[in-house]
This record gives sequence, C-alpha cells and structure tokens, in this order.
Amino acid sequence: MYLLRSQVGRKIVMAVSGFSMLAFVVVHLLGNTSMYGGPGSMNAYASALHRFPLLIWLFRLILMVMFYLHVFYGIALKLENRDAKPEPYVVEKYKQSTFAGRNMIWTGLLIGAFVVYHLLHFTFQVTNPQISAGSHPDAMGRPDVFMMVMLSFRKLAISAVYISAMIVLGLHLSHSIQSGFQTVGLNNDRSFPIAIKGGMVVAILITLGFAAFPIVIFTGILR
Repeated sequence: MYLLRSQVGRKIVMAVSGFSMLAFVVVHLLGNTSMYGGPGSMNAYASALHRFPLLIWLFRLILMVMFYLHVFYGIALKLENRDAKPEPYVVEKYKQSTFAGRNMIWTGLLIGAFVVYHLLHFTFQVTNPQISAGSHPDAMGRPDVFMMVMLSFRKLAISAVYISAMIVLGLHLSHSIQSGFQTVGLNNDRSFPIAIKGGMVVAILITLGFAAFPIVIFTGILR
C-alpha cells in the first residue's frame, strides 16, 4: 500500500492508532471510576463487560493491531529520521526537543511492558492467583473484582509499579497527542499552541485519574 510506503502515510497510521488507543484509555478510566461506588458498582461493571466475550475479544484484537502498528511504525520513523538527518541538524533538534519527545521510544516500550503485566495481573489473573476475582465470588456470585483490586493496591510494590507506569504514560501522551494533532493538520500558528496545551492537560488528567486508584487504596482513603 502506498499509504504505508510513504513517511506521511506512516505518520497518519501512527496518529490514527494512537488516537484509537487514547480513546480506549479514556473509556477504561471512566469505567474504572466505578471503584469509587464500592464493590457492588465495580463488580456489576466488570460482570456487564464479560457478558459479551466474543465482542470483548474482538475489541482486544483491534487494540492489539493498533498497538502493533503504533509501535512498529513509531520505531521505523525514528530510525528513518535519525539516518536521514545530518549530524548538526540532529544536535540542534535535540536542543529544541523536550525530555518526553526525546524518549518516546523508551516510554513506549515501558508502556508496552506494563500492558503485558497489567493483563497478566488483572485480566488473566495469573500474577497473584491467591486473590483472583474468579476464585472469590461476591455475595451475588459475581467475580469479586473490587476485592482483587483492593488487595492488590494495598501492596506497596504493586501500587508503586502502577503509579510509575502512569507517570511514564503521561510523559508519552504529553508529546504524542500534540504530534498526532500536528500530523492531522493542526500545525499552524493559531491551532498548534492549543494542541500542545490540550495534549498536556489530557496527559495530566489521565495520569492523575489512573494513579489515584492505587493512591487512595494504599493510603486507606478508599476502603
């Protein structure tokens, strides 16, 4: 496909896949706020999600494809840009870049590693089988997801991993959102500063939103 052979096309794929995953992250965050409603709310939400297993797996497959495209073309574009630019340009570009922008590949790879851990932890429930939701039904016979999350985040190591991962995610989003907007054409003097600020706000809100769960549970605010 010509779209994937051109650098512009690959950047568009990066933007589309990135915004697709961002949409999922926002929806995932909103769904997780059911934790604040207590065990009944969280377990009802989790149970509702698993009433349609085929749909859930189709959704996961789409996300996996988006993730693969994003990682593959992200690394490819980084290597292409590095090889195509002369050394003085690279040095000047480095001086003008941000910490988040310079480390997009590394934050992306760390996020990928965290996603694998997160799936093993809460989705497949193999890292801590003794507190598996499926092994401990609630009063209504549903998997006790609320209990699993509470017991997990009461452990300092697990909470630290999740909070650290959310900081890394925030760094990645703070640069990737503005890059995505730039790719789709919001790169003029009027719109691009708004895109930069908007991306930063979204990144901060998502970071704080997800990090709040282990914080309020570990500190005992949420019981």
